[in-house]
Amino acid sequence: MKINSTKANCMLRRMTGPISVALFTVLFAFPGCKKDDDKPPKAVDTKVIAENLVSPLGLVEAPDRSHRLFIHDQAGKIWIVDEDGTQLSTPFLDVTGKMVGLNPGYDERGLLGFAFHPNFRNNRKFYIYYTLPPRPGGPSGGGTWNNLSRISEFTASAADPNVADPGTEKVILELDDPQSNHNGGAIGFGEDGYLYIAIGDGGAANDVAPGHVEDWYATNQGGNGQDIEANLFGNILRVDVNSGNPYSIPASNPFVGKPGKDEIWAYGFRNPYRFSFDMGGSHWLYVGDAGQSLYEEIDVVTRGGNYGWNVKEGTHCFDAAHNTVELPGCPVQDTMGKQLIDPVIEMNNASNPKGGKATTIIGGNVYRGNDLPQLRGKYIFGIFSQPGGTPNGELYMSSPAGSGLWSFEELILKDRPNDIGYYLKGFGQDLDGEVYLTVSGVAGPTGNTGKVLKLIPEKKDNSGPGHGGKW
Repeated sequence: MKINSTKANCMLRRMTGPISVALFTVLFAFPGCKKDDDKPPKAVDTKVIAENLVSPLGLVEAPDRSHRLFIHDQAGKIWIVDEDGTQLSTPFLDVTGKMVGLNPGYDERGLLGFAFHPNFRNNRKFYIYYTLPPRPGGPSGGGTWNNLSRISEFTASAADPNVADPGTEKVILELDDPQSNHNGGAIGFGEDGYLYIAIGDGGAANDVAPGHVEDWYATNQGGNGQDIEANLFGNILRVDVNSGNPYSIPASNPFVGKPGKDEIWAYGFRNPYRFSFDMGGSHWLYVGDAGQSLYEEIDVVTRGGNYGWNVKEGTHCFDAAHNTVELPGCPVQDTMGKQLIDPVIEMNNASNPKGGKATTIIGGNVYRGNDLPQLRGKYIFGIFSQPGGTPNGELYMSSPAGSGLWSFEELILKDRPNDIGYYLKGFGQDLDGEVYLTVSGVAGPTGNTGKVLKLIPEKKDNSGPGHGGKW
């Protein structure tokens, strides 16, 4: 076998471990030998993957070797971009006829979450989180229910893999929701094979309204976020959809055999709108939790953790009666002795008197792709918009670190140095670890300005959907 000495020496230089100064000098003498780290970082650009959508919230690749991308749109449809980059004209699934009517100006209801079963290639099962018209009745404290939040299982057609069979719907979980906002909505499977579900605190503001129960913290009235016995609001749930009817509880869930609902994996959330599992490393669960008026946060979520709401907003003591004024002090643990866990990333909300520009934080993904090596291992997230009612969301990146708050910086796009030019509504990630943005030109679920953008190195052109090849 003939070995190229230059390539061999370059490969040697990239190996880990000690190396002598003399050898280091010799290796640099070979022409054409250049470390990857010596190369200037590639400028980050975007490429349109799908367009003419309403309000896309997320994207996942089917785990069946078909290389298809599936986009779930808040308006109630799931769309496919095939391996050739063609955006199919027929939706994979359409639940618009079942959903509650959405407000075109702005709404937090709709088709909020989508996830494939890990064994989708063989069982064709997938799951959605969506909101339906309310059932009769209402919460304690008065009023009527606003909507019915539902997590359902469906099966893709055996005859046509690009179409789901709507008649296969199996309801996994339903919650009567007291208000229209703070629905959470992210769903996904962990490395353990269990389905994780993000549920908001029920809505309104401050975790105080009909349907928000009293908790252990008397200083702040209300508290679905801190309650673990009356309802499932304000929590991350974990259930086993492979057994039971419609599911069973994993024996290792933290409140099995103890006070607290067995489905709960972690609690103390306001509106955990988007979450993701890291594809690499220790497969951490990252949750973006939308703040009230002062602070936005990203949490790394662990079993049984209490993430503070509404005792705290971010790392600060929250006052439900005056939500733009921080309390001078608050408990550091709950009545069960659980430490209130601070976020790993904190941003000032645009309403913060100290200054800030985030209207809402949007949780993202850890980049595990190859196209942008300077981003590898970094957590990519963003903000929905800045104040002013214009489409001007921003992207940020942070290197996961140890305890305490992590630093972060803006991720600037080559052709958009000030902002991304859209409302940022979500993220997506394919099986190669590349990251996508789901965006729209309007704040609400209306029109056809919705797009999916892929983060790519600086491009020579932007041919849009149908460009050929794997996206």
